[in-house]
Amino acid sequence: MSERYEYVPHRLLHRRVRDIASGTEGVLMAVINENVSDAADYEHWTELAYIRVASGREFTTAVANVQPACDQPQTSRTRQDLGSA
Repeated sequence: MSERYEYVPHRLLHRRVRDIASGTEGVLMAVINENVSDAADYEHWTELAYIRVASGREFTTAVANVQPACDQPQTSRTRQDLGSA
């Protein structure tokens, strides 16, 4: 059996984005090509976007639902963004 997921590069990683399905905004943390199949003999892969909202919680949505949140630029930067531990 192959791996269950793999990371995918995306132009909006670590930028503020909007999930058009829910209207929720947050920071795109990762895009993962994930095997979502329950069956061992059949693989079904899909690309999921992981978005972190202001509360710190993350949710997933289809990559096709992700768009830049240009109307509300990010005003504060986290320690991680600044490169500190």
